[in-house]
Amino acid sequence: MTKPDELSSPTADHKTGITLTRRSLFIGAASLFVTGCATVRPTPTVLPARAAPPLPDRRTVPPMYHAMPDEEFPIPEVKVADVDPKFWRQEVDYPTTERPGTLIVDTPAKYLYHVLPGRRAMRYGIGVGREGFAWSGRAVVAYKRKWPRWTPPDEMVARQPKLAPYSIANGGMPPGLKNPLGARALYIHKDGRDTLYRIHGSPEAHSIGKAVSSGCIRLINQDVVYLHDQVRDGSTIVVIPDPAMGDLAVG
Repeated sequence: MTKPDELSSPTADHKTGITLTRRSLFIGAASLFVTGCATVRPTPTVLPARAAPPLPDRRTVPPMYHAMPDEEFPIPEVKVADVDPKFWRQEVDYPTTERPGTLIVDTPAKYLYHVLPGRRAMRYGIGVGREGFAWSGRAVVAYKRKWPRWTPPDEMVARQPKLAPYSIANGGMPPGLKNPLGARALYIHKDGRDTLYRIHGSPEAHSIGKAVSSGCIRLINQDVVYLHDQVRDGSTIVVIPDPAMGDLAVG
């Protein structure tokens, strides 16, 4: 018969050298029971909320908008404080049925998308035509020019006689930082004919995201330099109309 004091007496395991008591065995069994319950009804894991990406600092100039001193006409740093960060150049998700290489001008949103593989696109903020000069349709980028001359059409010269020195007859305006076409221009044709519309650069960063130009699509000079190097001659361009503006369809 077991003596009462043996209930708490140590029990030696001669093989392992581990000493156990009946009390410790009871506690260990209880802990195993609790652990078993926890596996049946696990405590839900609360994941931390995914933080939204920080907005760009409008006081800090990103490298893509630094000065370009090696250009034929050195391009100054962009005054990024004049441009809403949502209009800064960036690669984005962009599902579309258009083929990679296509340019899509979202006139209402003031964005230009250059379609990339994998349902992606490079997005640029743009300035677009004022009411009465807006246009839409499908056309092609016939060719591109670095530091182009600007030759306003005769209709524009008729509306603004001060442009007469730069008319087609007078050879246009020489290239440079004050040239309205900026550092690069992409010339848009439809059915083999010049539409007189351009995608071009501009030193006026404050105009991006607004309807300010006479029908042409303007980008920050640094952006149009980058776009010029990515787009091939003959690329399709699709211009989405803005229902709130006048519309001159080109096809």
